[in-house]
Amino acid sequence: MIDFSKVKTSDLRILRQELKKSGNPMLVIKKRLLNLLFKDKGWSFDELRMNDFKTSVGAVFASNLESAASSAYKFFSGLEKGKKINPLTGGVKILGGYDLTKKEFIPQERAIFIGKLPPREILLAQLLGMIAAPIRSFLYVLDQKAKRA
Repeated sequence: MIDFSKVKTSDLRILRQELKKSGNPMLVIKKRLLNLLFKDKGWSFDELRMNDFKTSVGAVFASNLESAASSAYKFFSGLEKGKKINPLTGGVKILGGYDLTKKEFIPQERAIFIGKLPPREILLAQLLGMIAAPIRSFLYVLDQKAKRA
């Protein structure tokens, strides 16, 4: 869920295109209609407390939470003429999310944290580097010992 009340239409179009590229369509929807949709599907949406949100919300329907959160975070952090806006305190907000598979609400802080993470491939490469570093160091020590002998 995103609050887009202070976003220009042209910028919102760019966000929609970025989300669509990653396979995560965004819909601008009234809170009441979103509540009705969730109730009709039998999903519990009480934790979100839609009335706490003051404006209409943008709902991003994502099969991959990480890519959707990343796209939204990158967009909002680079908005407003190159100024960096903090999504927690700036005029534009990532409000949170709802995981339909686990049927649980994702709070704002967690959604922003997920959005800040690097892509999966980069995380795997970093993990591999951390695993390989001690082995590489050990082999270096063995190589130096062999050269001295």
